[in-house]
Amino acid sequence: MKKQEDTSGTPTPSLFPYLGRGLGLRREHYHQVTTETPPVDWFELISENFMVPGGNPRRVWESVRRDYPVVLHGVSLSIGAEDPLNADYLKRLRDLADEVQPAWVSDHLCWGTAHGIYAHDLLPLANTQATLNHVAARVAHVQGALGRRILLENPSTYMALKGADMSEWEFLAALAKQADCGILLDVNNVFVSAHNHGFDARAYIDAMPAERIGQIHLAGHSIEGPLRIDTHDNFVCDEVWSLYEYALSRWGLRSAMIEWDADVPSLETLQGELAEVRARDEKVTGNVSSSASSSPAAARRVG
Repeated sequence: MKKQEDTSGTPTPSLFPYLGRGLGLRREHYHQVTTETPPVDWFELISENFMVPGGNPRRVWESVRRDYPVVLHGVSLSIGAEDPLNADYLKRLRDLADEVQPAWVSDHLCWGTAHGIYAHDLLPLANTQATLNHVAARVAHVQGALGRRILLENPSTYMALKGADMSEWEFLAALAKQADCGILLDVNNVFVSAHNHGFDARAYIDAMPAERIGQIHLAGHSIEGPLRIDTHDNFVCDEVWSLYEYALSRWGLRSAMIEWDADVPSLETLQGELAEVRARDEKVTGNVSSSASSSPAAARRVG
């Protein structure tokens, strides 16, 4: 496999704005975030939590959006499914995005529906050319419906489907270019999947089209026997921090965030993890504040 040209010292600009270091907004912290305005650069909002009209969800997002840049991150798009895309869901997502005006909208590169039934899981795709063409067409439909470019996140995987004619990283890179979408690169998921399947995590990073990387997720995971499980219930481990540093050396600064979904700790603990992100950014790039992006408008509207 041909590697990208080494970008160390020459960061590649992203199609998406550089927001700094953010957190996933969780219910445990709604009150503190909306009343104290803690020193966080930006927040990621789970799209489905804010699609209901009025009430407390609207009050929360309006308050957070007033004080911080935000992005929307969904879990229900099911971009890789065979079922038709959910037109009602896309309309509600567009209505939310038009009101919130996030820097970007993202979801997962997976499928989670079949015959109209939601599995409530992020299930893996077959990495084939036929699947690539299918997903690329669906991404084009979604971007047209939303009126903006989206980012897709690499999920963690625990089994490999038969018949693949390309690696996961080759699939993701090709999809981003063919569908003209962005990538939310979850570095923890790369590490988890690399361990589970025995591939080189750095080869995954090397294969990514740097200009398409708009956001990075950093999270903790668990170990269950021979597997690493993406549980988002712990601190980022040393190996994931090292892989993040390697990604920084390849691409330069990208909007990065701490994702913690189970056994959610205090906001102060999460801010400690953000301080570690900042320290790693400065260690690798020597710069913790300059933008690695083009205009924010590039992320808000398609092409």
